[in-house]
Amino acid sequence: MPYATAELTVNSPEQMQELGRHLAKLLRPGDLVMLTGELGAGKTTFTRGLGEGLGVRGAVTSPTFVIARVHPSLGDGPPLVHADAYRLSGGLDEMEDLDLDVSLTDSVIVVEWGEGKVEELTEERLHVFIHRAVGTASSRGATPGPPETDEVRHVTLRGVGERWAAVDLSVLSA
Repeated sequence: MPYATAELTVNSPEQMQELGRHLAKLLRPGDLVMLTGELGAGKTTFTRGLGEGLGVRGAVTSPTFVIARVHPSLGDGPPLVHADAYRLSGGLDEMEDLDLDVSLTDSVIVVEWGEGKVEELTEERLHVFIHRAVGTASSRGATPGPPETDEVRHVTLRGVGERWAAVDLSVLSA
C-alpha cells in the first residue's frame, strides 16, 4: 500500500532533470527508486538530475548496455547505483552478481524497467511512473500538436513502506 503519493506535470527535459535534483534532497542511503516509462519517457534525464542533486561523479547516461553503473559521491553523500533491469530476470542475487563494488544498503539505487523484477531488494521503495502526454491532439481528430507538447510528461510518485510514511512528496510540485 503506498504511503506517499504525488502527481506532477513536467513540461520539458530541463524540468524533468530539475525534478530529479529536488527528489535527491529527500533520498538517503538504501533507498530504491524504480522508474517506469516507455522508451524516451525521460527516465535517464530524471536520473541525471538525481545524480546532480546527490553530487555524484561521472556523467549519468543510460546503463542499457552495461546494465549498471556506479557513480561515487563527490562529497559525503551516498553513491548512486543506476541500473537498467530490462534484460535482468530480477532479484537481489542478480543485482549482487553484477559486482558493483558498492554496498546496496549504503547507496541510492535507481532501477529503470525494474517493476516486477527488483521489488525483493526492499519492502520500502519509491515508484516513479513517467507517462508521455502524446496523442492528445490526435485523439481529438486533429493533427498532432506542436513539438513542445511532445515534451509534456505526467509523473506519478508512489512511496511504499514505512520509510515513505512521513515523506511529503507534494513538496516536489512546488
